[in-house]
Amino acid sequence: MNLAVGFFDGVHLGHRRILAQADAALTFLNHPATVFAPDRVPPLLMTTTERLAAIGAALAKRMPVAEPVRALPFTSELAALPPDAFTARLRHDYPDLDTVFCGPNWTYGANGTGTAETLRAAGFRVETVPFVVLDGAPVSSTRIRAALAAGRLDEANALLGRPYAVVGTTFPGKGIGRTLGRPTINLRLPKELVQLPLGVYAVETPLGRGVANYGQAPTLGARAWPEPVLEVHLLDAPSAFTVPETLSVSFTRFIRRERTFASLAELQAQIARDVAAAFSP
Repeated sequence: MNLAVGFFDGVHLGHRRILAQADAALTFLNHPATVFAPDRVPPLLMTTTERLAAIGAALAKRMPVAEPVRALPFTSELAALPPDAFTARLRHDYPDLDTVFCGPNWTYGANGTGTAETLRAAGFRVETVPFVVLDGAPVSSTRIRAALAAGRLDEANALLGRPYAVVGTTFPGKGIGRTLGRPTINLRLPKELVQLPLGVYAVETPLGRGVANYGQAPTLGARAWPEPVLEVHLLDAPSAFTVPETLSVSFTRFIRRERTFASLAELQAQIARDVAAAFSP
């Protein structure tokens, strides 16, 4: 049995190169920084549920494994384990382990003193999978977070190997979109995720394509949202459908930054231009 190890936030191109050679994965429920540096925990690319599902989908699964994806809580006790205690745990938990697959910068054990070489010295077969390089630099979760935060959606999507996606919780809106001829599905996004620039995006959903505004709707003045909301206007949804409790939204194009308009009529005209631009060549 081949085992991939890592946190795998985003399950990007580099992660999938590692996972594609493994039958199972060992990861953590929470980011290690929640223990090492709780004041510097990075915003995440996926919720835990989404990440574990994506890890499982990316595994080669050449042989059946009872627990393909094992996610451990990352605690101070686990962080303090010396490397030999971690290797003993690997032997116990994975008695049929053949090869460990990891990234070039993967470490384990107290203070990160365990490395691929340490694991080899303990008697394990270890394959260090090279970084995927794109545009002259390694693909990494850190690089994707920076691209998303800066509004470089094309770059982030290229590094991910797919459109960046979130799953939001739907809730009733103000009804103003409907009065403008642009009804929306309104979603609150998980707070632990990376903050996208406020603005308008072309999106894909299980209900069809759409144009979405992520922001506070400042044109509404006192009725603006107190915090950013994702408002999705579907362009080719079924004629009748029930709004689900949650909705997956993939961001395919960044159209423009959010801004305040002088009137609802001016906003309505801009929305028509946004719709025209969303899926133009």
